[in-house]
Amino acid sequence: MAGERTRRRRKGESRDKDVQAIVTRALQQAADYIDEEVSPDRAKAARYYAGEPFGNEEEGRSQVVSQDVRDTVHAILPSLMRIFFGAEKPVEFVPEGPEDEPLAEQATDYINYVLTRDNPGFLTLYSAFKDALIRRTGFIKAWWDDSTEVTYESYEGIDDDTLLLLEQDDEIEIIEQESYEDEAARAEIEAQLQEALALAEAAQAQGQVVPAEAIPQPPEQWPMLHDVTVRRRRQRGRIRVEAVPPEEVLISRGARSFEDAAVVAHRTEKTVSDLIAMGYDPAELEDIASSDGLDINEESLDRHPEAYGADDEAEGDPSQRKVLYTEAWMPLDIDGDGIAELRKLCCLGDGFKIMRNEPASYVPIVDLCPDPEPHRAIGRSIFDLVHDIQLIKSSILRNMLDSLAQSIHPRTGVVEGMVNMDDVLNNEVGGVIRMRQPGMVQPYTTPFVGSAAFPMIEYMDRLREQRTGITDASQGLDAEVLQSTTKAAVMATVSAAQQQIELIARIFAETGIRRLYRLLLKLVCQYQDKPRTIRLRGGWVTMDPRSWNAGMDAIPSLAIGGGTPEERLATLAAIAERQEMLLERLGPNNPLVSLGQYSRTLSRMVQLAGFKDASQYFNELPLDFQMPEPEPQPSPEMLLAEVQREEIQANIQKKAAELELRRQEQQFEAQLKREQMLRADDRERDRLEADVLLRAADIQAKHGFPVDVGRILALIQRDRSVEGTF
Repeated sequence: MAGERTRRRRKGESRDKDVQAIVTRALQQAADYIDEEVSPDRAKAARYYAGEPFGNEEEGRSQVVSQDVRDTVHAILPSLMRIFFGAEKPVEFVPEGPEDEPLAEQATDYINYVLTRDNPGFLTLYSAFKDALIRRTGFIKAWWDDSTEVTYESYEGIDDDTLLLLEQDDEIEIIEQESYEDEAARAEIEAQLQEALALAEAAQAQGQVVPAEAIPQPPEQWPMLHDVTVRRRRQRGRIRVEAVPPEEVLISRGARSFEDAAVVAHRTEKTVSDLIAMGYDPAELEDIASSDGLDINEESLDRHPEAYGADDEAEGDPSQRKVLYTEAWMPLDIDGDGIAELRKLCCLGDGFKIMRNEPASYVPIVDLCPDPEPHRAIGRSIFDLVHDIQLIKSSILRNMLDSLAQSIHPRTGVVEGMVNMDDVLNNEVGGVIRMRQPGMVQPYTTPFVGSAAFPMIEYMDRLREQRTGITDASQGLDAEVLQSTTKAAVMATVSAAQQQIELIARIFAETGIRRLYRLLLKLVCQYQDKPRTIRLRGGWVTMDPRSWNAGMDAIPSLAIGGGTPEERLATLAAIAERQEMLLERLGPNNPLVSLGQYSRTLSRMVQLAGFKDASQYFNELPLDFQMPEPEPQPSPEMLLAEVQREEIQANIQKKAAELELRRQEQQFEAQLKREQMLRADDRERDRLEADVLLRAADIQAKHGFPVDVGRILALIQRDRSVEGTF
């Protein structure tokens, strides 16, 4: 068993060595391809864009450099940015089934929010577009950032409750604390105690008994204030999107496209502190960390000359030492089943030592190229189209300026020893030249021949327009060129000038931008583990990507090739007019146009007018929105029957009211009669009592016989309370 375990361990170590050798060889070949074959052209493009000298300049001659590469790139960029960040969404997700229909629109809105709100999407795409136009390829990297952000915060004069809240916060660690009494709070409490004691003494002086527990006592602990310094550790948990410098991306030699490349890698410099924050063991970094970092190539110096060289400030801090860090994605057969799976390999150092080997489902880098070449991963750029024109125009301009300078300041011939050389060398206007005899100074006049070069410059400009499609019309109409021209001709000129820019925009959208949106959708579906509420179109919307389909496809939805925004706005206005007519004639629930479609037309018109949030002007409705069916109108017969029914009910109610009134009158009369009878009975009883008393008194007076008057009166009063006895 021990021998078998030893053989397995040796087999695993051998496989690890084989993987290390394969990865090192692949990355080294990719680095040689990029640094030796691709980077020199990129460095040359960067120099042409910056307008740097060509290296063939001569002392004393003109050294002017034409800016054709820069001018062409800057003429394309505004139109590209307007197309991608205009009113329309550049990419929309397509549902794969009926259940994905409502989620596809949510995914589109949320991915646009992640790109433009959580990240500087405008600047990211601007940088990638600029890299692509100048250096052939632009790269964008997206990943889920769950790293820990550490910040230090100081709080002064906080009370005990606030300190308790800080202590209960899981993200906060108190590293320094200084506590002292709150003098203001203590003075206030002492004043309250003195007032309470005075009241108790006054009550005792008046003879009242004041319990001991009613007399306030000073607190055992006076209120405290605290000065604290805390360390806050916060998990980001957000998608990061950034433009990657082209020289940092490696791709295998001979790759036909970025997707099927044998290896794709991102190499960059990271400090030891950054790597430790990413979870690497500090002991493993000791042997790899060095101060040289990335290999300094020509393109790197041209792009960032200040970023390389000795870092004097970091020499004394080992945590700031630079290490070459490479993330590579390549298919490898790790389990030995003969099928290669995509792996993510994190390597350190120039030898590409593998520190992490993890399975991967995607490459988090997308590429952009304005002029892709078939069967090649790296295409062509604007630099490839106009750099020779810039060189030729620069040569022509230099010769023209030299000719102009010689015609304005011609050379002068003198007879040595016969003139004062100081006077000859003095360029002061009207200066005197002292000669020993006439004719000792002769100017060699050179005629200006630069006018013959203007047609050549115009030809080179036309050649640049033919290659790139960038004309004066694409940047702004020339009033002199288009004077007395019909509107149709002007629009045709502008449309033709925009075709090349629209083609570049379509290529960007179909390639890198489309893959970027699909990548962002995978990231949010895979890593976002709870709903998130965002503000969208003037309202708060909850996004929960856990229920979305991460495999939804994305299609470009750029409004290119459909005319200028003014033309599209006019077309939409005509469509809205027809929709209004149909809704008015056929009703809101007609089979041809719905209120939702009309709402969509109005919203698109608002967006084309330059307003981002169309919901501030029109509410969004579903495309199949239907008005609730109105209640059917009753016929005249039904109305007559309803009137008759209501009249009968009114008569019945009237009769019932009359009967009720009569019943109440009869009841009132009965009550009145009973009241009269009771009063008559009371009067009769009172008369009878008086008569009994008189007779009893008379009998007693006449005969002296006592009469029991009380008993007689009791008998008379006995039945008075009996109802019904009158």
